[in-house]
Amino acid sequence: MRFAPEYVTYVLNENFEDAKANFLSPLMALHYAHLVMLAERGIVSKSDAHAIREALDSVNQDEVRTVVYDGTYEDLFFYLDRLIINACGADVAGRLHTARSRNDIAMTTYRMRQRECLLDLLSATLDLRRSLLSLIAQHHDTVFAVHTHTQRAQPTTVAHYLLAVCEQVERDAVRLRGAYERTNFNPLGACAITGTGFDIDRTLTADLLGFAAPTRNTYGSIATADYLLESASATMVLVTGMGRFVQDLLLWSTAEFDYIRLGDGFVQGSSIMPQKRNPVALEHARVIGSKAVGQAQAVMTAVHNTPFGDINDTEDDLQPLVFSMFKDAIRAVRIVAAALRTAQFDAARLEARAGDGWTTLTELADTLVREQGIPFSAAHAISAKFVAARHDDPAKPLADILTEASAKVLPAPLTYSEDALERILSPRHFVLIRRTYGGPAPDETRNAASESQQRLDADLAWLAGAQDGLRGARQRLTERAAAL
Repeated sequence: MRFAPEYVTYVLNENFEDAKANFLSPLMALHYAHLVMLAERGIVSKSDAHAIREALDSVNQDEVRTVVYDGTYEDLFFYLDRLIINACGADVAGRLHTARSRNDIAMTTYRMRQRECLLDLLSATLDLRRSLLSLIAQHHDTVFAVHTHTQRAQPTTVAHYLLAVCEQVERDAVRLRGAYERTNFNPLGACAITGTGFDIDRTLTADLLGFAAPTRNTYGSIATADYLLESASATMVLVTGMGRFVQDLLLWSTAEFDYIRLGDGFVQGSSIMPQKRNPVALEHARVIGSKAVGQAQAVMTAVHNTPFGDINDTEDDLQPLVFSMFKDAIRAVRIVAAALRTAQFDAARLEARAGDGWTTLTELADTLVREQGIPFSAAHAISAKFVAARHDDPAKPLADILTEASAKVLPAPLTYSEDALERILSPRHFVLIRRTYGGPAPDETRNAASESQQRLDADLAWLAGAQDGLRGARQRLTERAAAL
């Protein structure tokens, strides 16, 4: 078959290069596993299996990666097929393709490659959580003001804020683990769409390739893309959430905020302004993460409204986008994790500014409710009048202002000392009294951090187990193939 030069240039050549980069190793492993199974079931004779195994052994993957596409074969599969035929002859080599199709071969290699990407991305999120927990441990008592609707809202602690980010990334790990678990099923043996009449052992090939089990329905093995979309979705949620955090970090790095300072290795100067200290690593993380979001959306769009079956829209041209999505997501997460390991907060400055803008006024209202037994609506009204009067006369004592404000709302005025009001309105008191489960009081954030560390340890153990499982499968495959 002669392919049109335009088809070669704009499609087949590109797909061949992508396949060499992403699928060569999975495809070779698949060949070995399928051969072991065919020999085990007696579908291929021992002598033919031995000859095919030696032909597979003769394939030098490094050399294959240097091959320039010449249009005399369709894709990487047929190029390897040519090498195997050259090594053991067409009659013997042709037996390797018994009970399989390029359909189930492709879907299997996609899942093999994707699960590696999911584990790499999960590993990056665990690195980010380590960095966050290290910072959290340093800042359980670091009080600062946080914002709602971009305006100063209330005091909390740096640890409390970072724990919110950490818990979000913990949920990302749950999503990535789920995506891995639903990706890690073996389509091999589904053949084109309906399986085969040969007595194959799909469980054996699943085991040798490190899958949890075979996929169930043979049509769905070829047609479904939900495992791919789930992975794209989990990745998009992760980098979107991290991007919001990065946006805060960039704002906090401005001279106007001056909340955080990154290490010198993550900033750049200016060619004209000597005073500049630009947090460019975070800017790169933001745009790289945005690229990953765009790529994830493109994956969804490419699959949307396509037929539920074997179709190119989910195959050769789409898969490189999947891997570039994972690559950029991993890059973004890794650079944020590394930058955070150098981050410094000025605790004294943050606490000194934490009460600016009446961020502690909620506690005045809460105190009046607790100590005076009045409705919160009345306490809220008193506090609002208290602030307005203070703006009108900044020099007037707080105690006098509260007495006058409460007299306008209650039958009898309230009396507090100046010292008592200063304590009630202090940012540190605001934080210390908020012992709500999940709140910012240091004892509570220490408990939360301990729980987060336990979850991190559990996720690290799960990741190690998954990686060990794949390594063990590779070892079993090597040993079984060598025995042919």
